[in-house]
Amino acid sequence: MVSEPKAAQSTSLPIPPSGPVPSRKALKALVEQTARRYGVEVALVDALVIAESGYDPRAVSPVGAVGLMQVMPATAADYGVNSVEALFDPQTNVRTGIRHLKRLLGQFGIGKAVMAYNAGEGALSRHNGFVTYPETQRYTHRVLSHYLSKKGIAPYSLEARELTGIRLTPSMAKASATVAGRGAVRQIDPSRLRLRIRPTLSERALDPGLHSSGPHSKPMFELQRPKPSLKPRN
Repeated sequence: MVSEPKAAQSTSLPIPPSGPVPSRKALKALVEQTARRYGVEVALVDALVIAESGYDPRAVSPVGAVGLMQVMPATAADYGVNSVEALFDPQTNVRTGIRHLKRLLGQFGIGKAVMAYNAGEGALSRHNGFVTYPETQRYTHRVLSHYLSKKGIAPYSLEARELTGIRLTPSMAKASATVAGRGAVRQIDPSRLRLRIRPTLSERALDPGLHSSGPHSKPMFELQRPKPSLKPRN
């Protein structure tokens, strides 16, 4: 789970405790038991834990998500867990993460719930139900592909789309901020962003209170293209 993009992180990251770590077998048993307790598919939770932490109970993300299910402290507080240290406890972490996932599943269905678990519910709303962050695209593809493979369903099939509620594509697995070729993000020279604005009306008519509108009215301003440079090229 990640928080939405921020300019900078102002707080220090949680420090994992020292001491022995439960075996992967024990952690998988915990995930299975807790998933069944809350009525969430074991295959889905397992795929999510693998993507989030690789079953590392001491994992800490660059934005401060903690433990097996990479729970953000602010999210944990919504479920009564107010201690960051408590999130390093596998039982607390898995219980909190699964409760949150279950709520998202109830709201959005499988595919969108996975997106919201990674990027946040706000991002899902702002992106009209399909988050376009490259990290979230790759994450969603990874989780759902693993989940679907456990169920014997091809990831790009109609059956997969009907089950998850979204359409997975191969491009999601390779999503990046800039993609070469068609549809690439173009680098813009800031010096070319200068615009010239020329008033088209008299000074009196430029007053918004006096400006009239209608089929014969003129725009208050128009953009004027800058004149090409006459300097000789080297």
